[in-house]
Amino acid sequence: MSKESALREHVASVGQSLFERGYASGTAGNISVRLDDGWLITPTDACLGDLDPARIAKVNLAGEWVAGDRPSKTLALHRAVYDHQPDMNAVVHTHSTHLVALTLAGVWREDDVLPPITPYYVMKVGHVPLVAYRRPGDPAVAERVRELAGSVRGVLLERLGPVVWHRSLREASAALEELEETARLVLLMQAQGKRVEPLDAQQIEELKTVFGARW
Repeated sequence: MSKESALREHVASVGQSLFERGYASGTAGNISVRLDDGWLITPTDACLGDLDPARIAKVNLAGEWVAGDRPSKTLALHRAVYDHQPDMNAVVHTHSTHLVALTLAGVWREDDVLPPITPYYVMKVGHVPLVAYRRPGDPAVAERVRELAGSVRGVLLERLGPVVWHRSLREASAALEELEETARLVLLMQAQGKRVEPLDAQQIEELKTVFGARW
């Protein structure tokens, strides 16, 4: 099996896993991975739970659609990451329920949507800024992500959900899951009227020293 064929299968497998576990629904969300000669990206209006590997879109290095079904309208958003982060090889975007709800209820801070309440959030995700609402596919969103891509591992699009990137698709999807689960914990505590206390500076410094956490 060629590298491209293996990546097509991997994208379909990860998409199905995210869908079946409730991180994506309907035809919302998209996944892309880097190739030597371009990128693979899930087709526009495709369901992540039912992807045909052969129909996943391929675009070349010039951004031209060369194979598969029509690429997602968020292609420019994904390329904003790849063009400025050569070591990033996968991008995942979903409309995860708790993260979208967080943008409606109010994020912790615009430059940090969630407090660092667990060690794995600090180690696996890091700082995640909010990107103000624009319609799906608006080039202004891609431009904002382009500005942020070098300093963070993901952003939260207001009313639309997270966009997370990493060195591999497995790492990107794991970071997205950690981000969504942290939002779920925060909203759960808020619903119970409980104050959520972040880890303190000393605890975070220990995670940076022992595990090399980026914070």
